[in-house]
Amino acid sequence: MASYQRLCITSFTIFFCLLSLSSSQKVTLSLYYEALCPFCAEFIVNRLPKIFETGLISSIDLQLVPWGNAAIRPDGTILCQHGEAECALNAIHACAINAYPDVMKHFGYIYCTERLVLENKLEKWADCLEMVGLSRAAVDCYINGYGNQLEQRYAEETSELYPAHRFVPWVVVNNQPLQENYQNFVMYVCNAYGSNQVPEACRILNSSVETLSRSNSSVEKLSNSPQVCYSNH
Repeated sequence: MASYQRLCITSFTIFFCLLSLSSSQKVTLSLYYEALCPFCAEFIVNRLPKIFETGLISSIDLQLVPWGNAAIRPDGTILCQHGEAECALNAIHACAINAYPDVMKHFGYIYCTERLVLENKLEKWADCLEMVGLSRAAVDCYINGYGNQLEQRYAEETSELYPAHRFVPWVVVNNQPLQENYQNFVMYVCNAYGSNQVPEACRILNSSVETLSRSNSSVEKLSNSPQVCYSNH
């Protein structure tokens, strides 16, 4: 618990004081994911925090889309790849994004729940609100059913992807899908700035991410299995 609190306090709130670029100058980084895909959880917990810790988030418009490989049944109900628990957590994430629109706040909460996914402690998800110091607004949103309405919007947004997503995590930088190379998202974000106004954090992040990517690449070669959850529809 202490590690969650330290991360949320130091990594996510410290950057409120940074000067932000205007929306038109920021690079858009979109993550299409589902809450119980282990590879989505790994990306959220071990990859994305780097952009907060280095301050690169001040140059990024981060869009989180918690729908992934879910589908809408003919009767209007939602079918999720990893069962009802995933549908619930997807909706709670949607509620968090809606209730706490500041990315520092909703990412802190989503990070906390996804770390619990990796640790097989999902039953403690409600504790994350207290850990990151947020109100019960997201839970109330889920309980009153508004989360499912928000999920319908994310379903539509995901269906409009071109090319269509084939798996999650599906990462898009300025409308460019990274596909299997999603783990190198920092390189694409930094390249999007061209030769002008490249954030200093890019140099630091590119180095650390390349090292981590080489390590993961070796694991993938040994397992011969891509680090993704494929769509089954």
